[in-house]
Amino acid sequence: MPRKKFDLIVFDWDGTLMDSTATIVASIQAAARDLGLAVPDHRAASYVIGLGLEDAMRVVLPDLDPKSYPRVVERYRYHYLSQDKSLTLFDGAREMLLDLSAQGYFLAVATGKSRVGLNRALNTSGLMSLFDSTRCADETFSKPHPAMLQEITRELGQDMKRTVMIGDTTHDLQMATNAGAAAIGVHYGAHPARELEALSPLFGADSVTSLHQWLTEHA
Repeated sequence: MPRKKFDLIVFDWDGTLMDSTATIVASIQAAARDLGLAVPDHRAASYVIGLGLEDAMRVVLPDLDPKSYPRVVERYRYHYLSQDKSLTLFDGAREMLLDLSAQGYFLAVATGKSRVGLNRALNTSGLMSLFDSTRCADETFSKPHPAMLQEITRELGQDMKRTVMIGDTTHDLQMATNAGAAAIGVHYGAHPARELEALSPLFGADSVTSLHQWLTEHA
């Protein structure tokens, strides 16, 4: 059989595997509302998805007193945690991951979530055992810095040139470029397709089904 193009497939979590974009946006807006701040619109709140939580709040609420960001983060977590148990994987995501694992790919997650948040999501979804490595924004540099991909490939002994990063934001794709990895964009998450395509990913997936098919045929 011909050799595969990639050995390691790295996924973003929110908006790529889990259908959580709307909940994250609503939680950012609710946190601002709780503190009497100007509420960011949907586009602004969506843009920061994928960044580490405090970095995201600094971008979406840039004029806030720096001492107030921990309070905003606390209110965000309050609203998000009240809903996160109801969040679900995108249709086909579990089946895709099981299939890729069975084919012998190394699988990993690089996410803006905290370690506590990702572990909770992995346990709830029953996917913890499928991933060979995971990195979170509170453990290293936030996207689009290449550190997450550098650390994952180093941990697993993998070649960056045989690694592909899959995500729904420009932060994901830019991280891949910065690290020297390939990138695939998904068009059903936080950032518009046109913004993802401007970064020239190998493929733009309109659904998990089309992503799974592309990986089966081309990865």
